[in-house]
Amino acid sequence: MPHAQADDDDVTEEPSAEDSTEGEDGAVVTLHPRADRNQHLRIVEAALFAAAEPVDVAHLKTFFPEGAEVEQLLVDLQANYANRGVNLVEVAGKWMFRTADDLGYILRRETVEQRKLSKAALETLAIVAYHQPVTRAEIEEVRGVAISKGTLDNLLEIGWVRMRGRRKTPGRPVTYGTTEAFLTHFGLSDVGDLPGLQELKGAGLLDAQMPAGFDIPIPRGSDELAPDEEPLDGTELQEPLDMHLPEETEGNPPDA
Repeated sequence: MPHAQADDDDVTEEPSAEDSTEGEDGAVVTLHPRADRNQHLRIVEAALFAAAEPVDVAHLKTFFPEGAEVEQLLVDLQANYANRGVNLVEVAGKWMFRTADDLGYILRRETVEQRKLSKAALETLAIVAYHQPVTRAEIEEVRGVAISKGTLDNLLEIGWVRMRGRRKTPGRPVTYGTTEAFLTHFGLSDVGDLPGLQELKGAGLLDAQMPAGFDIPIPRGSDELAPDEEPLDGTELQEPLDMHLPEETEGNPPDA
């Protein structure tokens, strides 16, 4: 008896090795070449929900075959969540789900404040954010007063400021910059999102009558060292942070 020829529609196409990718912990994720875009969006969504920390594009690409447009999938998924109670946001170059800003007050819980930053610490943080990479001496020059013991130490301990490198000048002073934790806490994608002169004036944070020529520096938050920086040599972590503090003098006390 002659065998009936199977219809093309009944043929099951096995996914090739090119359509498989090794996911987290060695798990093999197989994507059929005909998998629709909604399935791809679901995979990205699931990966983000399952992650304990913000996820970068490089990690998400491990769930897809080479050439997958993960960046566009993130943009589409972000649009899908734009008007929902949870939004997809990019923070410090990584992606995460977060409660919508306008609903934050509903979920806010009273917590015991463990530490309150001093005015000097907030000023120092702002200088580091806008002037990075910046040395201790440069911070003091901008503020006009010496930094007290513990100010930078507190910011380093909180994790909002880090040692970047050393300035290629006599004494090789340490340079400081902000961290990913700083961006995450303040909801910034990068330091370029910090408010500029007009935004600060509009918010009432600067005097409307500013000195002529006054301007807000453009922050540089790249992890790459600047031309006038060199890498840390490892001795910084063993040195007490206040060992390079200037001696207190009667006319120039360090600010608290």
